[in-house]
Parts: sequence; structure tokens; C-alpha cells
Amino acid sequence: MSEAPGGVLAIVAGRGILPRLIAEDCARRGRPYRVVVFEGVPLDWLDGHPSIPAIFEKPGRLFSELRAAGCREITLAGGMRRPELNPLRFDLKLLRLAPKVLSGLKGGDDRTLRLVAEVLEAEGLTLRAPHEILADLLAPAGILGRVAPSEADRIDAARAAAIVAALGVVDVGQGAVVAQGLCLGVESIQGTDAMLEFVARTGAAFRPDPAGGRGVLYKGPKPGQDWRVDLPAVGPATLRAAAAAGLAGVALRAGGALLLGR
Repeated sequence: MSEAPGGVLAIVAGRGILPRLIAEDCARRGRPYRVVVFEGVPLDWLDGHPSIPAIFEKPGRLFSELRAAGCREITLAGGMRRPELNPLRFDLKLLRLAPKVLSGLKGGDDRTLRLVAEVLEAEGLTLRAPHEILADLLAPAGILGRVAPSEADRIDAARAAAIVAALGVVDVGQGAVVAQGLCLGVESIQGTDAMLEFVARTGAAFRPDPAGGRGVLYKGPKPGQDWRVDLPAVGPATLRAAAAAGLAGVALRAGGALLLGR
């Protein structure tokens, strides 16, 4: 198989369906790729895909294997929990990076991912956003389902978007749930699923008007964040969780959120 103009693509695979979608697209188009599988990240779709195993504490080994495989471009796809690093396993590369890495891990997600991008680019890798590879990932403008939002839903979505923008300034989250003007939940380090589980358990008591809006989940990027990494994403599982929480629907920043499994 001939090498693509950008070299072999490294797909750092996290949770969810996004890394599988990218790998399958590469295979379908004949684009050379490797799936980077970090220790402790289970992937039930890996069979048949070329992969490189990785350990968080040993980036030097990973970078050597990426170079040996011809990887010149890299994309970060899917959710990844912050690793609990064991200093006894650090290789020389991470020992040199340790002060910067350990400081970065204490910040918000955007700060941490900017650090990751900086490290990758210092190794000569070109960081590509998932939506650069799969062009139809970005949510378009307009109503995407069969049910149009009510005026109350639109007001709740706008309120949730304002909350996300305010929280994003301090690098907290990319999602919020609002019903009848009241914020029922905000996304923090625990993620969207945990927020929606919380709303499902507690939200009913905070919808004062039984005939009023049931609430909307809004997801959008933080102000000033690097769109190559960690754009908010919504897939079938998120929609099911929003329905289980009793919400009327989901709103996304048009052109600024990934829509998976459309």
C-alpha cells in the first residue's frame, strides 16, 4: 500500500465510536493508518485494524514506534480519562517532560490538551482534527430531527449556551442542561454522561410548570479552545441519555460540535 501524502495517520483511540469511524474510513479509502491503543483503554472493534500499543508513562517508546511506522499525522479521537501516572514507570522522555506534564494535568481539559498538542508537534507530528479527516462530522445548522423545538426550548437552549460560554472562560465544561430557565446541570470533569445521570435523578423537582419546557442539553466549544482537539461530540448514546433524563432535545453549536452516527 502506497503512503499517503501526509504519511501514515496515527489515530489515538479513546472511548466512543469516533476512533472506529475514522479507522473504518481510512481502511475504506486506502489511507494508511495505525490505531494507538493506550493501556487500560478497551476497544472492542480493533480486530482487523493495524495498531500500536502504548503506555502513558512511556511516550518515548510511542514516538519511536510512530516514526518507524511512517506516521507523520496524528488525530485524537474519543474520550480519554486522565491517567494516574506511576513515576516508577517513566521513561527518559517523560522524565524530561514531567514538570510541564504534571502541572498541565492539574488544569482544565483545554489546558491539558493544549499541552498534549504542544508535545506532539515538538515531535514533528502534524495534529489533525477528526473533522478534517471525516468532513461530515460537524453538526450543520438547522433542525436535524423530525421534531422542531418550541419557543420555550429555544429559550432554554440559548440560556444553556450562555452558561457554557461563561464556564468555558475558566476551562470547565462544554455542556449544560436548562429547563424553564433553570440550570439543572453543568458538565464538569466527570463528563456529559454523569451530568445527564444527575439530571435524570434530580431534575423533575426543578421544573415548576408541569406544562412548561422539559429542558434542553446544549453542547458547544469553549471560547478560544483549540478545535483540533476535544470538540464536543454527541452520538446515539448521548441522545438516549438525554431522553432518559426527560429532556425535550439536544442543541449543538452549528459547525462547532461533532455529530456521530448521524
